[in-house]
Amino acid sequence: MESLWESLLNAGRGRLHCWTGEAFAEAGWDEVAADATRMAGDLRARGVGPGTVVAAILTNSPLAVRGVLAVWLAGGAVASLPVPARGMSAEEYIEQITGVCGRTGSPMLLSDGAVLSAFPEETRTSLNGLAWESVGRGRPLTEPPADDDVAFIQYSSGSTGSPKGCMLTPRAITAQLAMILEMTGADPQRERVVSWLPLSHDMGMFGCLLFPWAYDMPLALSTPERFMMGGRSWFGDLAEFGGTMTAGTNTALYIAARAQRGRPLAKPLNLRTAIIGAERVERTTLHAAVAAFEGSGLTLDRFMPAYGMAEATLAISATAPGAEPRFLAVDGTALADARIVEAAPDDPAASWLVGCGSPCRGTEVTQSQPGAVSELLVRSPSLAAGYHGDPERTGSRFTERGLRTGDLGFVQDGELFLVSRLDDVISVGGRNVNLREIELAVEALDSVHHGGTAVLDVGGERTARLVLVTEPRRRNADLGEIARAAAGIAQAKAGIVLDECVFLQRGTVPKTPSGKIQRFRARQLLLAGELPTIATLDLETG
Repeated sequence: MESLWESLLNAGRGRLHCWTGEAFAEAGWDEVAADATRMAGDLRARGVGPGTVVAAILTNSPLAVRGVLAVWLAGGAVASLPVPARGMSAEEYIEQITGVCGRTGSPMLLSDGAVLSAFPEETRTSLNGLAWESVGRGRPLTEPPADDDVAFIQYSSGSTGSPKGCMLTPRAITAQLAMILEMTGADPQRERVVSWLPLSHDMGMFGCLLFPWAYDMPLALSTPERFMMGGRSWFGDLAEFGGTMTAGTNTALYIAARAQRGRPLAKPLNLRTAIIGAERVERTTLHAAVAAFEGSGLTLDRFMPAYGMAEATLAISATAPGAEPRFLAVDGTALADARIVEAAPDDPAASWLVGCGSPCRGTEVTQSQPGAVSELLVRSPSLAAGYHGDPERTGSRFTERGLRTGDLGFVQDGELFLVSRLDDVISVGGRNVNLREIELAVEALDSVHHGGTAVLDVGGERTARLVLVTEPRRRNADLGEIARAAAGIAQAKAGIVLDECVFLQRGTVPKTPSGKIQRFRARQLLLAGELPTIATLDLETG
């Protein structure tokens, strides 16, 4: 493909349909690029140039889309800051944003006016907050970063700690976009992309904005807020726009399927590929989605489970286009001990894993301990150049053996299977326990809200004390019954004893913006007594 900048500036056939709150605003990619060149001239006059890092809180607005390219054309690098995680207070978010802006040395903080207005005036002034709406139209400018300069700093959502900024070059981004084209088998002349994913997330930015833009495809870009209003807009937009490609998370797919409740869409689906990633993909979710939308033409082979991360720009592996996802039944207890023991498909105690396909072209995935569930190591032409301002963390993660992903999994017959995060595994009584297996099984209970469960170790250095925090689906749920069922699941899945069950108000388990449980933060809040609690049941006394 052309250089990243040539691709974005030369696109003209496709059109961007951007949700503005009441309707979709339409513009050609050539119009978007022309606007960006003029915004770049004003940003240059404000001090943005080669080597400048510009902090931005990215929404899915039409101006944010233009603004990203404008910063690049002025010669700067975009530092995409995280949006607030669920459960984070306004004060904590201000502290986080102030800290990141300080570390990047950004001369300004760019975002929509509505976002900046939520900050106290003192904060806006100290960070030199500038609304996209206030960026003028200067002399057209196209002086973007060179291929090996840093162009984008993707700040993580902080699922396992403080946000870290992955430094991406135009060369890495271009390689990633070419990978996505090949792994999806996309035909730019025929595809129509539909997305609501936040541009502050790697899947939203690279998979659902820059990919269709660089290959001149039409894009219907909605917002996460609109999707979360009821869950039906995602597949509704796919039907309305005749979308052939989309992407989302396992949690979002579950929400969409549950919201649809078997009701027909206004038009049949024309969907060819739905990439599902950003977290472990669940077999039950894929089947539930097919059941919810089969009347509109959805089949299992349209789903493309994938694995990726910000440190690789985005995609690392994906299921082949048109192939049904591979499901593998394994012994859950053995899995926690890092052993891969296949189970009978009809075994009720089996844990089901979903394959994430083969590595993308030029990408190599190995294991720290071949033949066992172990940390995945990745080599890829789209790897980040490291973490911004953090050489120690860069050295520990970007190693000679490859990128240490912090994810546990294995490769079987060329297919990658993701099991959990390293941080999801704890030692209890000398045995490793995979907490995510327990959490997923508890969330499968009808009386428990999906995506609102975490097992937390609140014990000391020598003794584990395991507390399950969960969100009941209904206010009148039998909490004792849920606690007993959860205790039984923990015993059956991992042979461990839960000490306590804490029931929380719905929507209060701390999560990243992409839906991952923030285990460390949840533990902090629990110990501080700051989780909104409905009831606590001591399982030791019954």
